Amino acid sequence: MAAPMSRILLFSSDLRFLYSLPRTIIGSRNFSKDVRNGFTGMVGRTPLVELPRISKGTGCKILAKAEFANGGGSVKDRAALFLVKQGVENGSLRESGTVVEGTAGNTGIGIAHICNAMGFKCIIFMPDNQSQEKVSALTTLGATVHQVPVVPFDDPNNYNHQARRYAEERDNTIWTNQFDNRANRQAHIETTGPEIWQETGGEVNAVVFGTGTGGTLSGVGAYLKEKNQSIQVILADPQGSVLYNYYKHGKLERTEGSSITEGIGQGRVTENLKDAPIDDALAILDVDAVNMTFRLLEEEGFLVGASTGLNVSAAVQTAELLGPGHTIVTCLCDSGQRYYNRLFSKAWMESKGLLDALSESHMKFLH
Repeated sequence: MAAPMSRILLFSSDLRFLYSLPRTIIGSRNFSKDVRNGFTGMVGRTPLVELPRISKGTGCKILAKAEFANGGGSVKDRAALFLVKQGVENGSLRESGTVVEGTAGNTGIGIAHICNAMGFKCIIFMPDNQSQEKVSALTTLGATVHQVPVVPFDDPNNYNHQARRYAEERDNTIWTNQFDNRANRQAHIETTGPEIWQETGGEVNAVVFGTGTGGTLSGVGAYLKEKNQSIQVILADPQGSVLYNYYKHGKLERTEGSSITEGIGQGRVTENLKDAPIDDALAILDVDAVNMTFRLLEEEGFLVGASTGLNVSAAVQTAELLGPGHTIVTCLCDSGQRYYNRLFSKAWMESKGLLDALSESHMKFLH
């Protein structure tokens, strides 16, 4: 049954609704401002946590936004909300409409949640090399999933192009275009960046994020540079991506190898990344990302995915470059439960040649 139009029009107000809705929509002055309004109220305002044991060896404070605390369980919920909201506000997405996206998983999960909350249908095109947990989550959320062969972006059968064509051929259907739609970047200019600035009291020296669409890094970087030009914005790139060489040497050349990390790394510079205020880039090997993923579980108690391991590994390297006494902020992208049958499988890790990245004490976490 389609959602009433009033349910959809709720989202045509300014994005300050993320902070004001709990008081203005619920309608009770007795409720705390911490009471959130529905699923969309669960996007943003995630905890900023210090990683004390990881920080200890660096002499710096390494902080991370716990993005798995978003309603859909990942940092991509922020972009998903802004992408769908844009379609509602510009009139291209109307009552009972359909939202289409090409995604490696987490953005699609966020969009599927939001479509349910707002009364839209959800169609996802994704490469066929993603974890089964993500595919199952999408179908459970009611999304129609088209898994397609992995091909380069310049191939017309790339999953993003298939998503675009599907939307173009249908009425009241939008392709959210997460890679090149700057509503993605805007999400982090309006939410993640301000949250980091407020929660650190402005005492942040560097931010570091892995990059897929470029929205998080560019949006957070743009906001924080407006506040303090000396804040360093660092791109963390997995092996096999072009972005490290692009920002370090001006060449769109892939680093050696391919990565097990999902949803990060690129073969091009997206629209969200263009003009991003990036100061430096770090190339992070899978062995380091994986080792840090298991350190986060053993030492800090966080069950996270390898993209988070990459982020925190890069944050540690940034701390070492800056020296003691600095504050570095990154994010914990999503939960490791989404990678249970891969990252936490002894057989799968062995097949990728990554068992040696783990210490003996990490072996207890494998099944």
